[in-house]
Amino acid sequence: MKSVCVFLGSSDGNHPAYARATAELGRELARRRITCVYGGSRTGLMKTLADSVLGAGGEVVGVTVQLLKDKEEFHRGLTRLHVVPTMHERKNLMIELSDAFLALPGGIGTLDELFEVCTLSQLGFHAKPCGLLNVNGFFEPLRAMLVTAEREGFMKRPMHDALDVAENPAGLLDMLQRRIPSLT
Repeated sequence: MKSVCVFLGSSDGNHPAYARATAELGRELARRRITCVYGGSRTGLMKTLADSVLGAGGEVVGVTVQLLKDKEEFHRGLTRLHVVPTMHERKNLMIELSDAFLALPGGIGTLDELFEVCTLSQLGFHAKPCGLLNVNGFFEPLRAMLVTAEREGFMKRPMHDALDVAENPAGLLDMLQRRIPSLT
């Protein structure tokens, strides 16, 4: 696993555990020499992630769209920042650049990106693993909803097969690594 795309909030959230876990993830990515791919922002948890990876000597690739680049401040210290015309192209490039995907707490944009990569995986467009860093129990309601969708016949593949879930960054990265398709 050479690169991981991280979906997360552009806000800090209301609990300090979110920033602590984000910084821990960033340091762990750098320690493992895994390139971090994310949205490129320098606000909220996104800034914490980029700063922690870079501070530990790792590489960070931002991917954004021109409209957002024109409106927001983006991290100036990134290894690379890709600017594309549309959100569709942004998501495609993030998928192309990444070997796996994980989500930290965030809002609707975070969930949109996570669900898109999970859906594409289930449809067979890629075989890259997806996971949730369940900081402070943030994803418990989502996990319950996915179990309900399974029980009610709306998901063919069990949730535990579709998403790895862990409480700590190292554990989640280990789980994702085990799911990387072998090249041998």
